[in-house]
Amino acid sequence: MAGAHPHIFVDTGLTFVTDDAGRLTGVEVLWSYDELYSLLILEDMSLDPDYDGVLTEAELAQLQGFDMQWMEGYAGDLYLTVAGQPVPLGPPEPRETRMDGTSIQTRHFRPLADGPLAVPAGGLTAKAYDPTFYTAYDLTRPLSAGTGCTVAVSKVDLDAATAEMNAALDGRSADTDDFPEVGEAFADTIRLTCAEAS
Repeated sequence: MAGAHPHIFVDTGLTFVTDDAGRLTGVEVLWSYDELYSLLILEDMSLDPDYDGVLTEAELAQLQGFDMQWMEGYAGDLYLTVAGQPVPLGPPEPRETRMDGTSIQTRHFRPLADGPLAVPAGGLTAKAYDPTFYTAYDLTRPLSAGTGCTVAVSKVDLDAATAEMNAALDGRSADTDDFPEVGEAFADTIRLTCAEAS
């Protein structure tokens, strides 16, 4: 794998939230940042000067929302599709920021932009990835769904993904300024299926 990518590693969990009718209303996203990136954030914000991973209430308040300052057009590195068509997501709603040992952990909610969706018989596909592969999202935290729905994961073929990346680099160094957008190639595929909504 190219040595320069990815730079940030995020343990990721997803909760697919449904309403009383069994329709999907949005996704709660858990991000747990790697220890090095967490340390860099804390140092940049002058937090946790004794490096014990314990923040005061005031420090936690200062940390809240540090990863919610999204640029216009940023998709939040979460992509949903039904039958190959994108399911648009609304802006993030911050839920929690905390320390998990020496790692920063945050939660936010992404509502469906067009309102609740009755997941069709073919299911819904979700992927968590950064197109530029600067950040790697690993589905190591729980994946869950509302009553009547199930979540299954298909692991990515890393050899195939690496071959695709190397082909896209076409002999260039991984340090190139125009690193190809191969993030999706490294993403696991999540399949959400639900009983017929009432």
